[in-house]
Amino acid sequence: MTYMMNKNKLLRLLTSVSLLIYVSGCGQISPKESQPTSIHNIKAPNILFIYTDDQAPWALGRSGNKQALTPNLDKLAKQGMFLPNAYSTTPVCTPSRAGLLTSQYGYELGLDDWINTKAKTLTGHQPDLGLAQELETWPEVLQKAGYTTGLIGKWHLGYQPQHHPKHHGYDEFVGFVGGGTTPVNPFLEINGIETKTQGLTTDILTDHALKFLENHKDKRFALSLHYRAPHYKFLPVAPEDEAPYLNMDIKLPHPDYPDLNTKRAKKLMREYLSSVRGIDRNVGRVLAALDQLDLTDNTLVVFTSDHGYNIAFNGMWHKGNGFWLLNNKTKATENIPSGQRPNLYDPSLKVPTIVRWPNVIKANSENRSTMSNLDWFPTLVGIAQAKASSANIIRGKDFFPALLDENIILSTDYYAAYTTQHQSITGMRMYSDGQFKLLRDFKNKGRDEFYDLKNDPDETTNLFMQHMTSEQQKIVNKFDQIILNKMRSTKDPLLQLANEFRQ
Repeated sequence: MTYMMNKNKLLRLLTSVSLLIYVSGCGQISPKESQPTSIHNIKAPNILFIYTDDQAPWALGRSGNKQALTPNLDKLAKQGMFLPNAYSTTPVCTPSRAGLLTSQYGYELGLDDWINTKAKTLTGHQPDLGLAQELETWPEVLQKAGYTTGLIGKWHLGYQPQHHPKHHGYDEFVGFVGGGTTPVNPFLEINGIETKTQGLTTDILTDHALKFLENHKDKRFALSLHYRAPHYKFLPVAPEDEAPYLNMDIKLPHPDYPDLNTKRAKKLMREYLSSVRGIDRNVGRVLAALDQLDLTDNTLVVFTSDHGYNIAFNGMWHKGNGFWLLNNKTKATENIPSGQRPNLYDPSLKVPTIVRWPNVIKANSENRSTMSNLDWFPTLVGIAQAKASSANIIRGKDFFPALLDENIILSTDYYAAYTTQHQSITGMRMYSDGQFKLLRDFKNKGRDEFYDLKNDPDETTNLFMQHMTSEQQKIVNKFDQIILNKMRSTKDPLLQLANEFRQ
């Protein structure tokens, strides 16, 4: 049944939101905050959570990038709310996905880096590593509340039977449990059997999503559609997705970076944006199906990604475990091989995020709060009018008030952590208040970074490499304490290293 909210009821709901000064979990004062808002006078919606793999915050037309041709996603943003400062607390797949599902940092779960079972890296294979079965996930909470739940696409949270998606709250699963598959003709688990399929992976996953919607249109459902794209390798894609980029004059960020391999950078950009266009085309198919099945008005649609991506930004490409994109080899160190560029740059951390719920979330709105992947658990559980276990550790906050009102800023600061293990050995912890940004690498002396984001949003000038003012040094000291407090409160395994670093 199509749901339409009574206008007066929504008005009463909105006016019940009161603003107050909020002290964030990292200890910074944010400009506005709202008290938790009850939504029990709103019918709990269906939930469609669309999750891409490695999609940059700039890989969306709504971001202002004219090279990102994403008409369906741009339309979705006009119909809902755009969150330009959404981010992931770890810019690599496994810990980010674990954080999304549990609202805890990857290092709290023993998942510091992507789970490696095949690749030759600095560390061994991890066939038994995965998301512990006793951990509560938001799909599990929704499942217990009566939702029919499904996951279509990528998992990458463990290979053993106890790690399977069906042990973490999903009634149905079609996809692959590993970290990656090909962009074409993938092997997918279908009805519990690994099956060779034919076609483009993005298209095939969408086909299964459409079947799920058709099969469960008369039930309350929560579908997670986890695309493999635009993960490398980007090609092949459909001819219509590639066509606009074949002869496009590609513009790069930081084109004058010393020794940048411009030719390869432009090739990667063309292929990457073609892959993103394939996602956009398929999201359009899914949204059209919601319309055809009369599900649009009572379906909350979330579009986001597991983390961001870089192509030519500061001379590198990839994500938090990035690679230099230069003509000549870089010098290796004891823990970081030549060619590697582990980082916590904003393009690695931030993710494109759109939320649509007709008649509840204002159309064509934008909220500039710094929403993390850890916030989705309490937000979705609250919207579903479900209840997490009282023993559960939830690091995120319920963002429903911010979704109701673009002027309610729940947070302006953000915290990230990445202990790289496979391609390099680092212990990176980062804090930003939105104006300045401090990164410490507790496993590599001399690899710390401090940026003035207000005057240098592209993070091109590490202030540690020049004489800092006394005011800047005070900010560094303040941020150091915030990072240390966060590490203590979350029992970070690198806490001892951090204490030694300060001595």
